[in-house]
Amino acid sequence: MCGRYQSNTPKDTLARVFNAIPSFDLLTPRYNAAPTQMLPVVRFDPKAKARSLDLLRWGLVPHWAKDLKIGSGLINARVETVATKAAFREAFKARRCLVPAAGFYEWKGAKGAKQPYSIAPRDAPVFAFAGLWENWKNPADGEWVRTFTIITGKPNSLMADLHNRMPVILEEAYWPAWLGETETTTAELEKMIAEPYPSQLMTGHPVSTRVNNVRNDDASLIEPARSS
Repeated sequence: MCGRYQSNTPKDTLARVFNAIPSFDLLTPRYNAAPTQMLPVVRFDPKAKARSLDLLRWGLVPHWAKDLKIGSGLINARVETVATKAAFREAFKARRCLVPAAGFYEWKGAKGAKQPYSIAPRDAPVFAFAGLWENWKNPADGEWVRTFTIITGKPNSLMADLHNRMPVILEEAYWPAWLGETETTTAELEKMIAEPYPSQLMTGHPVSTRVNNVRNDDASLIEPARSS
C-alpha cells in the first residue's frame, strides 16, 4: 500500500523532468501528501500531442460512481488486478498517468508501535509512480472532478523488510508508452509494471512518528529520526 508520500518538488523542476506543461500557477509543497488532496500528476494530451502537469484529487472515482467518497477506498490499484477490476480497467486502457513523488513513507513493526520510514530516489529528483486517472461528474452540481490512483506491486529487496507491497515506479524509458504517446499492447503494459523498481536506485531511513498525523506537513518529516 502507498498511503502517504512526498510531493514537495518545485513546479519548474517537475515541468523540466517530465517535459510537461503546467496547468496551474501555484503548487503547495506537501511533505505528507495524503488521500483527497489535490496533487500534481503528469498526463498526455493526444490532441495537443504534449504532456501536461495537472492537479488531480488522490483517490480514484470511477465515472459510474454515485458518490465522491468511493475514492477514499481507491487510493491504490493492485498490479495483479488493475487490468480487470471494474474500478480500474477502463482507466488502465486509456487514462494512464505518472505521479511524481520526491519520496514515500512506509511503516514497519507491530500495530501501535510502528516505525515510519522515508524512501527516496538515490540519484534522481523524483520517482515516477505508475498511476491511473478518471473523470467523474458530480450528479449534485454537474461539476467535473479529476481523480487518480497509484498502482502498487511486489516489493524489491529494500522494501521487503518493511512491507509486502510498494508503489510501482517507472523508469524514464517506459514513460512514453505508459502515458499513451506510443501504441502499446496490454501485455506490454503489464510487463512494465510486473517487476519492482531496482532497490539500488532507492534509499531509506527511519523518520519521526510525527508523519503519522496528516496535519503535520513540513520539511522536518523527512529528516532521519533521532536515535534514543
